[in-house]
Amino acid sequence: MQSRQGAITVLGLGNILMGDEGAGVRALETLREKYEFPEVVRFLDGGTMGLDLIYYLEGTEKLIVIDAVSSGSPPGTIKMLEGPEIPSVLAGKFSVHQIGLQDLFFALDITDKRPAEACLIGIEPKIIDLGLELSPEVKKALPSLIDAVMKRLSLWGIQVVKKAECA
Repeated sequence: MQSRQGAITVLGLGNILMGDEGAGVRALETLREKYEFPEVVRFLDGGTMGLDLIYYLEGTEKLIVIDAVSSGSPPGTIKMLEGPEIPSVLAGKFSVHQIGLQDLFFALDITDKRPAEACLIGIEPKIIDLGLELSPEVKKALPSLIDAVMKRLSLWGIQVVKKAECA
């Protein structure tokens, strides 16, 4: 993936082999499957890459991270954090990927590559254990997670078109 100046990156994190931990990647897949986006929006399945993502985020001016978050809320609860809130909350082990994501934001800061705007949109997991399926609670809340991403993109002036249903 080439970096493009001014790009908006939607980054899905998670391990799809570990149940609800893969919710960020599953949401990313659904966004790509059901909607058409302008070329300035790019999608990145970050899996569990951590610091290796720095290269792929070059040129990103606005970043949305979709991930499983652990805040003690009921499973399926959607949380949104912006800008400077992200690293400080990650220090409290908010994200399932807190070590990699916190390190990523730190590395972006010290290399002066941090996007001008960043937003973490997370969903509270129920089951983080070997398995390909999302828990019923997280699966039911997935449309709300996607809506939160769409609202953020809309705030940034991005117009999205729903793809026509295939027959």
